[in-house]
Amino acid sequence: MSAGRPRTRLRLPAWTARLYWKFAVFVIVMCCVLAVLVGVLVHVLVDRQTEDQARGAALSELDTVAAAYTAGEPLGRNAAVDPADLPSALRTMARHGERGTQLADHRGRPAMWAVTPADGKALAVHLDYSQRAAALRGLDRAIIGSSAFAIALTLLVGLFAVSRITRRLHHTAQVARRISTGDLDARVDDPRVLRPEQAQDEAAAVAAALDAMAAALQTKLHSEQRFTADVAHELRTPLTGLRLAAELLPPGRPTEMVQERIRTMSRLTEDLLEISRLDAEVEQAEIDEHQLGPLVEGAVLATGQEAEVRIARDTRVATDQRRLQRVLGNLVTNAHRHGRPPVILTVSGLIVTVRDHGDGYPGQFLDHGPQRFSSHSKTGKKTGHGLGLTIATGQARVLGATLRFSNAPDGGAIAELVLPAWTLERQPQQ
Repeated sequence: MSAGRPRTRLRLPAWTARLYWKFAVFVIVMCCVLAVLVGVLVHVLVDRQTEDQARGAALSELDTVAAAYTAGEPLGRNAAVDPADLPSALRTMARHGERGTQLADHRGRPAMWAVTPADGKALAVHLDYSQRAAALRGLDRAIIGSSAFAIALTLLVGLFAVSRITRRLHHTAQVARRISTGDLDARVDDPRVLRPEQAQDEAAAVAAALDAMAAALQTKLHSEQRFTADVAHELRTPLTGLRLAAELLPPGRPTEMVQERIRTMSRLTEDLLEISRLDAEVEQAEIDEHQLGPLVEGAVLATGQEAEVRIARDTRVATDQRRLQRVLGNLVTNAHRHGRPPVILTVSGLIVTVRDHGDGYPGQFLDHGPQRFSSHSKTGKKTGHGLGLTIATGQARVLGATLRFSNAPDGGAIAELVLPAWTLERQPQQ
């Protein structure tokens, strides 16, 4: 038995997922169901009432005709004895001595028949039912037309009402996305929240919760930024004293270890100060026009580490030389510290790629990006403070560039810096 093709799952258009259209479909379905139920109920009641009226009129006419038949008087044009088109059920009832009525046709037109026995025969009366049937059809058309009008009116009013809610929800979602990208000043500012005396719905409650969360997050972040900046600033003075004191120590391995630790702490302090400035968004790029290839080569030389620079396609860029070299220097240093040589930098237009041949970035890093004081290898072993790539990402943001991280299929970590196509007249807005 051969395997069949895999069944493809039917995918609805994207617009069907929107609350606005779901509400529209719900209103249409419910209105249609309600219209059908009410229409059927009205039709059945009116039809039954119309038949009862016609049946009563036919029986009354039958009594008059029966009296005329007994008196030997003319029966009239609507009465006859054993007419040819009398329904068989009524003919059978008359032969059994019973009276009865039935809605049937007479000469191609609807009629209400009434029959009674007369000397072993069927004395029948028929009344025209065409006008009543036409009136019933007119009622059905009126029900359909009024139902369609009611559905359209209900749909318009409902969509107008729900559109106000969906617009507020879309605005709240946009503010949430702005907050997720780092704009902690973004607020929904729903008018219902600003006026507590006004009744609040669920959309206002969501907006109020989002604004409160953003305010709390902003306060906490600013507090942490101030703390980081204050700690880094206060550490400068004792570190300067330690550096001067270490220079007075006698030469030897212990002195070298102390001086190395002091240099490490000094670099960490400077990194913390730089991060605090980036977090505060007070950094501004000093844009000038440069040839990208020499900038990349200069950044590698400044690190003092070996890296191969391949220029596939050079170009001129408008950027901040110091910040760009800071980004590339941190990427090269990180590649040597956490990866394995060779480290290769490739320049292709506005894209600079830094690749090593180590184990690659761990999954948590690729999922969440650089996290300060969180630097681990794929084995889970802590390998640094995580500040280098954090600073690189922050400085790239100041330049208006995009920094992406990935792993090569054949092993190794890849950092891709995409520079914006600025001119000197188009500088980044802070």
